[in-house]
Amino acid sequence: MTGIGRQGESALTASSDLIALRARDVVTLLKRGDVSPHELLDALETRIAEVEPAVNALPILCFDRARKAADELMRRPIDERGLLAGIPLPIKDLTDVAGVRSTRGSLIFADTRPERSDILVEHLEAEGALIYAKSNTPEFGAGGQTFNEVFGATRNPWDLSRTTAGSSGGAAAALASGTAWLAHGSDMGGSLRNPASFCGVVGLRPSPGRIAFTPGAIIDDTLSVEGPMARDVEDLALLLDAMTGSSPEDPRSRPRPATSFLDAARSRKAPRRIAFSADLGITPVDPEVAETCRRAAHRFGEAGVVVEEAHPDLSEAHECFQVLRARNFVTGLGALYDSHRNLLKPDVVWNIEQGLRLTTRDIARAEAQRAAMFNRMAAFFGDYDLLLCPATIVAAFPIEQRYLAECAGQALNTYIDWLAIAYAITLVSSPAISIPAGFTAAGLPVGLQLVAPAHAEAALLSAAALLEDHLALGQITPITPRQPSS
Repeated sequence: MTGIGRQGESALTASSDLIALRARDVVTLLKRGDVSPHELLDALETRIAEVEPAVNALPILCFDRARKAADELMRRPIDERGLLAGIPLPIKDLTDVAGVRSTRGSLIFADTRPERSDILVEHLEAEGALIYAKSNTPEFGAGGQTFNEVFGATRNPWDLSRTTAGSSGGAAAALASGTAWLAHGSDMGGSLRNPASFCGVVGLRPSPGRIAFTPGAIIDDTLSVEGPMARDVEDLALLLDAMTGSSPEDPRSRPRPATSFLDAARSRKAPRRIAFSADLGITPVDPEVAETCRRAAHRFGEAGVVVEEAHPDLSEAHECFQVLRARNFVTGLGALYDSHRNLLKPDVVWNIEQGLRLTTRDIARAEAQRAAMFNRMAAFFGDYDLLLCPATIVAAFPIEQRYLAECAGQALNTYIDWLAIAYAITLVSSPAISIPAGFTAAGLPVGLQLVAPAHAEAALLSAAALLEDHLALGQITPITPRQPSS
């Protein structure tokens, strides 16, 4: 097998050949009987021993459980093993897997082992996923930097002195370092998109309801969603197909569409007219990141797509998101604040206390702002098929920083302000994907965010796969974790 890194990276050793394969090719091998789930688990266990001590992406392993599930799966005929057919998959450590340690990145739950899996996990296992690990996350997914008091920080494989972002940082780092072919994540304010951008992989925030999962304290919450991560768009579409489907236990959930998302991605249908904005009019952006994303967006022109600079009015996003997020924090974590405040990280305490101070008028105003932005976005998509912008406003920053406090000479007021370019899209319920757009001069990945109208994942994946082809970055992951450059 040839080397798959960039800038002279050496070829993978023969023992790692499986690790370098695309997930869809692994599934093809599984369905042909050319490789067994046990061989895949063995390859992952070897790779984890090689790279995980440096990266800390998958702090909870459950290979015995996965091998037992593989035994049960292989008793079925090959054509009854589901869309994933026995490919191993890590689950983010905010989501329950029956019998597996589930910490939520918190000392409060450090030794918790749930009896039942989340609805999402049950759907994935029904489609042949083998759960072998839990991926690292910040405490309760709060903040765009993956560290916690239970397992410590996850490091970026592109530069081990840098963060992976968050909160699906462990998932993104596992994909980039070759300890996963596919990965599960979740997203409220960019938690699928930011880590994908920082780690040179692909992450999709689907429309609310696209993927069923066990509701939390707010049963009709549309800020938080579950979603897929992968090394390229077609692999991500494969995982999205396996994740979708309704459940009577999730009132938000929608049926699986008739046409598969993998087929949609493979169609490579070009949009007619797209808009690009470097900042959505709401945030500073590092100039190098802005220019990398602008160049990438204009590559659509090679497919005959009209590319214009424009964005809808999202000026209320900061106030709106702060209020609605604080409401969710006090609703979901208020009881833990009362009983275990001393074990919560300061950022979580701040968010809960912010929620406790809210008035009904504050919440009503935020809901009205959200509705107005949704309507403006819907009107915007009457003129444009897609909106493109950076997925994050910087490339990966030093791991010692809890959050980004300044960008392009502008101070950021709270620990989530730097996520505005992602959470503005959350508020309007649009599906959004981050794909690799290029690299900084220092060799760090930069992600481009593509945004579509609500429930238009098929068109989004089709366009993203087309642009991925035109960008021609090649297969940039997995890589051997890199020490900081001198």
